Amino acid sequence: MRLKDKRVIVTAAASGMGRAGVELFLREGASVVAVDVSEAGLAALSADLAAGDRLHTIRADLSKPEEMRSSINEGAALLGGVDVLWAHAGIPGPGGVEALDVDAYNLAMTLNVTSATLAAGEVIAHMRKAGGGSIVFTSSVSGLVGSMFSPVYSAAKFAVVGLTKSLAQRFAADNVRVNVVCPGLADTPMKLGFTGRSGDPAEAEANQARMMTAVPMGRLCKAEEVAHAALWLASDDASFVTGVALPVDGGFTAR
Repeated sequence: MRLKDKRVIVTAAASGMGRAGVELFLREGASVVAVDVSEAGLAALSADLAAGDRLHTIRADLSKPEEMRSSINEGAALLGGVDVLWAHAGIPGPGGVEALDVDAYNLAMTLNVTSATLAAGEVIAHMRKAGGGSIVFTSSVSGLVGSMFSPVYSAAKFAVVGLTKSLAQRFAADNVRVNVVCPGLADTPMKLGFTGRSGDPAEAEANQARMMTAVPMGRLCKAEEVAHAALWLASDDASFVTGVALPVDGGFTAR
């Protein structure tokens, strides 16, 4: 088992890729703290997985810095330390910059960038105490190539890639690796935030079909595929890998 006896915190863990990660990490031998804003989602996660004392849940609004910080420290206390953090929180944000809703913009930046930065800044003390660890962020293919349809999201996810490369250098002396997964459009609840901003199902379907023409493998990413990429980066199998932005995109960024 790749994460046997590892202590793991996953943010945005109640659905989609985060939930897939919790399930996979538990199967791979970890004890996990799942952090999410949805109490109902966390309750369903606990009931469905029935992992006993190897799964803990914390309800936190990660747009609030004090709750972001406290979730990491509370998680560390529940686990007796932290070996792995998957800071996965994020939202699509506004679709354009014309007549920009600044509150929506700020929320997108907070959840995509600030929450990741605060999580890393808080967890590093626990990882130093443990003698090392692995931090995994979630960016996007839109953090590797610009997105004309989601410029705010793209700007935020480019920032997460930059954060990854910077912290990989900063934390290397602490034996803490920092990497980031970059999914393509995925079959998760957040998909409609990109394809269906107008609320028109036909438009959402057409947008998805158009996006798929740019993916050589011709399909959506699966949540489990991103979770497996995060697992590898988190595990000792990637012990000499740091500062990497790993696309999970069916070849989209190979062009």
